[in-house]
Amino acid sequence: MRVLLIGANGYLGRFVADRLLADPAVQLTALGRGDDADVRFDLASGSPGALTRFLDAVHPGVVINCAGATRGGARELTRHNTVAVATVCEALRRSGCGARLVQIGCGAEYGPSQPGSSTAEDAVPRPGGPYGVSKLAATELVLGSGLDAVVLRVFSPAGPGTPAGSPLGRLAEAMRRAMQSGDGELKLTGLGAQRDFVDVRDVARAVHAASLSAAQGVINIGSGRAVRLRDAAAVLARVAGYGGALHELDGPPGPLRPSIGHPRADSDHAMHVTHAVHSAHAGQPAPVVYPYPDGCGSWQQADVRTARDRLGWRPRINLEESLGDIWMEAACRI
Repeated sequence: MRVLLIGANGYLGRFVADRLLADPAVQLTALGRGDDADVRFDLASGSPGALTRFLDAVHPGVVINCAGATRGGARELTRHNTVAVATVCEALRRSGCGARLVQIGCGAEYGPSQPGSSTAEDAVPRPGGPYGVSKLAATELVLGSGLDAVVLRVFSPAGPGTPAGSPLGRLAEAMRRAMQSGDGELKLTGLGAQRDFVDVRDVARAVHAASLSAAQGVINIGSGRAVRLRDAAAVLARVAGYGGALHELDGPPGPLRPSIGHPRADSDHAMHVTHAVHSAHAGQPAPVVYPYPDGCGSWQQADVRTARDRLGWRPRINLEESLGDIWMEAACRI
C-alpha cells in the first residue's frame, strides 16, 4: 500500500511516519514544506492542480494529512488549517488515484464541555477560539467532499516531542529551570483546567488503524479520562525527582496532590504557568504568565467508544509514562 503523508515533520507526523515505516506493507512518501520531505509542496499556497498532478503520478492508496498550525492569528490559522485542507480535497476529487483520506482533526473543534461529561462524536461543535474554528471548518470540508475519508479528532497529545509551548511542555520547562537553578519552590498558577491527554504514539497507532479501515466520518482519539493539570504537575515532579515545594497560587490551599484521577471541576479560566523563586526581597520581577489558548474551557474528556468499535483501537500508554518521556527531553537541557 502506498501512503502519502503530509506533514511528516510535525509533532504528530513524525510519529505517524515511524509507525508507517514499521509496517512492511506500506510504501511511504512524505510531502511537506521542509527540505527533508520527499516532495516539497506548501498546501497553504500550492494549487490543487499541481497537487493533482503529483497524486496522479504517485497514485497513493491513502493520503494522511497531519499538517497544520496550532498558533498564530485567525488569518494564518485559516490558511494552514482550512485552505490547505480545501486544496487536498479538491486535488483528490480531480485525481484518478481514488485515495482514501485520513484527516487529523482536534478536540478543540468541540469547544468547552460540561464538567463530568464525555464528548461523543455527535456533540454539536462550539469551538471557543480561532484554532478550533479553523480545524472545524477543515473537518466540514472533508465530510462534505464526497471522498472516502475519516477525520480523527485528537484531544490533547502528550509524550516525547511535546512542544515547549504546550501546557505539559511549559510545566516541564518550569521544573527544569527550578532544578537547574536550585530553587526550592515552584509556583504555578491556573492549573485547574482538566484535559484528556493521549500519548502521541497511541495517536500514531490510531492513524495507522484508520488508514487500513473502511471507517468514515468523525472518530475521537483520546484516553477517555480527564486529568487536572495540577495533578499532572504533581506527577511530573515525582517523575523528575524534584524535591522542592510545589504551590499553586490561585488553587486550593495546600501542596499539589501527587495523584492523577477525576477531580472535581473548576471554574472556567485560561491556563497559565508561572515559574518564580520565593524571595523575601522587595522588587522581585513579576512572574511571566502564559495563556492557554485552546478555547476549551475548564473541562474536556473524550468518549472513545467509536475508536474502539470501528478501529479496534484503545490507548495503551498511561500519562505517567508520557510525562516521563517529556521530562527526559527537558532534563537533557539541564
